Amino acid sequence: MRLLPRIGLMGLAGIVMVPLAGRAQTPWPQRPVTMIVSQAAGSSPDVMARLVASKLEGILGQGIIIDNKPGAGNVIGAQAAAQAAPDGYKFFFATSAALANNVFMLKKLPYDPVKDFVPVALVNRSYQIIVVHKDTPVKTLGDLIAIDKKEPGKYSIAVDGPRNLAGVTAQALNYLAGTRLVMVPYPNINSGIQDIIAGRVEAGIFSISVVEQHVKSGALRAIATASDRRVDGAPTVPAAAETIPGFDFTGWFMVVAPAGTPPDIVRKMNAAIDQAVKDPQVRDMIPKLGYEVSKVGVGTPEDAAAFLKAQLALWEKTTKDLGIEPE
Repeated sequence: MRLLPRIGLMGLAGIVMVPLAGRAQTPWPQRPVTMIVSQAAGSSPDVMARLVASKLEGILGQGIIIDNKPGAGNVIGAQAAAQAAPDGYKFFFATSAALANNVFMLKKLPYDPVKDFVPVALVNRSYQIIVVHKDTPVKTLGDLIAIDKKEPGKYSIAVDGPRNLAGVTAQALNYLAGTRLVMVPYPNINSGIQDIIAGRVEAGIFSISVVEQHVKSGALRAIATASDRRVDGAPTVPAAAETIPGFDFTGWFMVVAPAGTPPDIVRKMNAAIDQAVKDPQVRDMIPKLGYEVSKVGVGTPEDAAAFLKAQLALWEKTTKDLGIEPE
């Protein structure tokens, strides 16, 4: 009987490794990629996500499907993204509320922003602006603080809710400036804007894009951005930090992937997003939406992770200082 030639272990390893290596080098993506957005179609996060996605399609050579999953303060969308398969075909265009604020506002959060996601890229920041009725004597944030200290509680300030970004910003303003502005929550922010224009409320805190046209028309007066520096979209408006050092309450959008997503895919998507936000059309549109992107691009996934860590620390301190307990 003739024996088959013996093959050493190294030879067998070589035979096995050929198809495995070929499989590992399969280019990504091979099919459309889904981007989950935790707010409704037409909302600010949705508009921004679609703007970036329109450029990603050309860069990646695949379609980008925007999957809107609004509700429960971003929780529904965030939970769906956290439970998605970490195969590189599901990403989450996350708001600051989904990844930072909710951690300290909700007792039972069905996802962990650190353990359940891997940061891909910090896309942009979303700025708030403090406005007043055009006929008030308030010209600056310092004026608003001075008037309130002279007559505590005389002025009211419209926000989108006591536990939302604008509401926490107003509470932080009172805490840090020693004022007693009366917070008036408006579930419909357009109603709050109209009440300021009509003079029923003296001040308000809104996203820049929401009140920009009213500021330009003179119906509202912008006195400060709720940030640590001036914003490209409103360069003549002082930053609140110029009056209250360290004051910075901005929103932001970050793309994250389900934990376990291959690192090489994370880096490829990071590079694609960086290229997308550097596109001249995107650069031109972003300030018009009231947003701002870094002049040097989105940074690395490690940069995004460090930013998220810092934001979580900021919100932990802020909610503790303001006595805000999760519900």
